[in-house]
Amino acid sequence: MKSTIARTIFSIWSWFVLGVVVIIWTPMVAIVRLVTMPFDKGAYSAGYLFRKLTVVHERLTPLWKFRTSGNLPDDMRHPYVVVSNHESFVDILLISHLPTEMKWMSKIEILRIPLVGWMMRLARDIPLERGDAASIAKALEASRERLDSKVSVMIFPEGTRSKTGELRPFKTGAFRLAIEAQVPILPLAVYGTRDALRKHDWRLGNAKAEVRVLDPISTDGLTMDDVADLSDRVREVIIAGRDELRREFGD
Repeated sequence: MKSTIARTIFSIWSWFVLGVVVIIWTPMVAIVRLVTMPFDKGAYSAGYLFRKLTVVHERLTPLWKFRTSGNLPDDMRHPYVVVSNHESFVDILLISHLPTEMKWMSKIEILRIPLVGWMMRLARDIPLERGDAASIAKALEASRERLDSKVSVMIFPEGTRSKTGELRPFKTGAFRLAIEAQVPILPLAVYGTRDALRKHDWRLGNAKAEVRVLDPISTDGLTMDDVADLSDRVREVIIAGRDELRREFGD
């Protein structure tokens, strides 16, 4: 009973903190975007600032402890298609702790949220309406434009978070994009976010979570005939990375 009450109190506090941080951050991101727009087509600076609100929020959330591991490539302005497994909505907050900027492909409903959605648009994130072929094609075209602006693109190839904890089949869009643009894949493995925020429960949970940067995978010389093999290879690498994290967590 006491733990339930404490969880509720900490959750109220954490949602309050998130609201305050979002209100403070929105004009900051808008100003940075306005100032840098003439020379920062990819909105790298505005996007980088936007993601860092997640770091402030996590530091002030008693129930969560996030960490990052692995090594980012030396030059993230040589862009990548970044892909990760998807355990929870909180994956987004965890991955945003990485010291880099990338444009997120996100369902359009999130971009319609006041303040948060405004910042996503200022950061030039990529809206996607699931199940709409025209929207998918437009999102991939926007992703290619972001890569041309020397900013990486982040996609969850499962499409939606797994209900069981096991990886769902990968959709091929991220891998088609990487091959077409001839940019490498940067795989990430996420573990521990499932307990941070469960579906249909507004209260946060106690969670220790980690995102690990895995070795890049080249697409040099690959063609569309290699999409399935590339997808399978990346999926196996992410499974191995996630399983390694699971062992390290002692689960």
